[in-house]
Amino acid sequence: MKITFCGAASGVTGSCHMITTDQHKILFDCGQFQGGAEEEARNREPFPFNPAEIECVVLSHAHIDHCGRLPLLVKQGFKGEIYCTDATAELLDVMLKDSAHIHEQEAEWKNRKAERAGHALVEPLYTADDALDTLKLVRPVLYDTLFSLNEQMKIVFNDAGHILGSAIIELWVEENGKSKKLVFSGDLGMMNRPILKDPVTIHKADYVIMETTYGNRLHEANATSIQKLLDIVVETTKRGGNVVIPSFAVGRTQELIFELNRIYDGDGPYKSQLKDVHVYVDSPMALQATEIFKNNAQTYDDEMREFIMRGDHPLDFPNLHFTRTSDESRMINVDTKPKVIISASGMCDAGRIRHHLKHNLYNPLNSIVFVGYQAEGTLGRSLIEGIQEVKLFGEEIAVKAQIHNLEGFSGHADRDALYNWITGFTQQPHDIFLVHGEMDAKRDFAAYVKEHKGWDCVVVDGISEYELTEETRLSGRQQRTEPAPEKPAETAVEEFTSPKQIDDLKARLKEMHETLDKVLSNTGDAVGSDASPEKLAEIKNLVASLEKDVLNLGSTITKEDRPEDEELPLEGELPPKEIPEKDDKKKKK
Repeated sequence: MKITFCGAASGVTGSCHMITTDQHKILFDCGQFQGGAEEEARNREPFPFNPAEIECVVLSHAHIDHCGRLPLLVKQGFKGEIYCTDATAELLDVMLKDSAHIHEQEAEWKNRKAERAGHALVEPLYTADDALDTLKLVRPVLYDTLFSLNEQMKIVFNDAGHILGSAIIELWVEENGKSKKLVFSGDLGMMNRPILKDPVTIHKADYVIMETTYGNRLHEANATSIQKLLDIVVETTKRGGNVVIPSFAVGRTQELIFELNRIYDGDGPYKSQLKDVHVYVDSPMALQATEIFKNNAQTYDDEMREFIMRGDHPLDFPNLHFTRTSDESRMINVDTKPKVIISASGMCDAGRIRHHLKHNLYNPLNSIVFVGYQAEGTLGRSLIEGIQEVKLFGEEIAVKAQIHNLEGFSGHADRDALYNWITGFTQQPHDIFLVHGEMDAKRDFAAYVKEHKGWDCVVVDGISEYELTEETRLSGRQQRTEPAPEKPAETAVEEFTSPKQIDDLKARLKEMHETLDKVLSNTGDAVGSDASPEKLAEIKNLVASLEKDVLNLGSTITKEDRPEDEELPLEGELPPKEIPEKDDKKKKK
C-alpha cells in the first residue's frame, strides 16, 4: 500500500491524499487551494494522477479546501462514487454550486478585461454543470457505519467535531494476506465546543494521516473569546461603529449565531445593552447552511438537543436577519445605525465581505473581528498582521478600524487538543504523517510529540509518496470500554458489545417519542451480548436516523423557504488574480 500526498502537503489548503494498493486507487478528499494568487494558481496544475483511474473519493467534510476540486476531478474523467456523511452530502450541494458560480463569474470578469485588451480568453476552473455532475456521484453514509469500498477496503466515518458532518476516517486494507489500518483525522475540532459533539478518539492504527493547522499554537478558552466578542460589540456599537465579522459560511457562522442567541434570549446584562443592536448574516450560502444545520439535529451535542426538544432553536433570535439579495446587502452599508455584520468569505478573498470591508475599514469607530484561520497570502492574514492600506475594487482603503483576532472561535483543534487526540492511540502507530499545516506548525508539533510522547512523526513536505510495508500490529479491534478477546482482522468495526454500550443504545431509544416503542422493543430483542458488530452498527444507524426525524420534529421554528441560487456577485466583487508561471513539482519517493 502506498500513500501519495497530493495537496495540503506544504500548507493548509488543497487536501488530497491518494491510497494505492496492488488493485485499487482511492482518494481522501479533493480540495481547492486557497490563499494568494500563487496558491490559487495551483488549482489549475494537473493532478499528480489520472482522475479516470481513481475508483472513489472518501470525503472528510464539506469545506472547500477539502471538496472544492471534486468537480474538476469529474471534469477530467473521474466516474466513481464520492462517499461522505449524510450531513456533508447536504452541505456539499450548497458548497459546490456556489464554488462553480464563483469560478464562472471570475472567468467572466477576466474575459471582459481580456477582450478589451485583445488577450486570450480563459475558462472557469469548472462550471455549474460540472458541479451538478459531481453531486450525482455522492453517496451519503451515516456515522459508525462499516461498509466496503471494494474487496480489499472497508471504511468507517467517525465524528470529527469540526463542522457539521465532519469525519475522522478509519480504513482497513487487506493486501497480500495482510491487514493494515489507516486513520485519516480530517480536520479535528476542539473539545467541549457548542452545537457539535466532541471528536471521537481512535485507539489503534498502523498509519495515521493527521492535520496540524494549529500544531504550534494554543487557543484561548472559548468562553474568553465569547466574552471578548461581546465586549467588542458593546464598546463598538456604543461609540457608533459597526462590528464586521468575516466568517466561514459553514461552521463559524452557526456558532456565532448560537452564542449571540444565548445573549439575546438570556437574562444577563448584555441583553439590555444589545437590545437595539441588529445582527445581519450577509451570505446566501450561510443561510442555506444554517437551514441544513437545523435539519441535522441528530449530530448535536446534549446542550443543543435540550434546546430543540423544548421547542426552541438556538440558531434563531429576534434581532437576527439573513440577507439574500444584492440589494439587501447594499442596504446594510446605507443604514447608519450601529450593527453586527457577519459575512463570507472567512479569509476575505471573495464574496460580500469585501464590500463591507470597503465601507468599514477606513472608519476608526468600527471593529473587524476575525474568528477563523487566515491562510498565508489572504487579505484576512494581511489585516491581522497589521497592513495599513488595502486595495478593494480598484480603490485604496486606509485601515483605521480596530482589528481583533479571536482564535478561541476556531473550529480547528489547537496544539494541546491535537496532542490529546494522537495520544488516544494505545500504542504507537508505525507512521504518523503530518499534513494540513504550515511547515513551522508541522515541525513544531512533530518536535512536541517526540519530546512528550517519544513518538516520531513524518513532516510531509510537498507532493510526496510513501510505501507502507510494515506488517500490521493489529490482531483485532480494541474495545472502547473494556478488554475483549481477539477478533479476526476482518472484524472492522468498533465492538459495541459491552453492557454499557448496549445500555447507551437502549437509553437513546427510550428518550424518543412514544410512537417509537415498537422500534425499541424490536431493537432490544436484537441487541444481545453475542450480536455481531455489523448487526450492532446497523441498529445504531437506525437509531441515528430516528433521532434525526424526532429531533427535527421537536423544533417549533418554522423554516423559511430555501433561497434560490444566489444571483450574480455584486459588480466588481471578484478581484483579479494574477496567475504566475507554473513551477514543475518534483515527486519524492
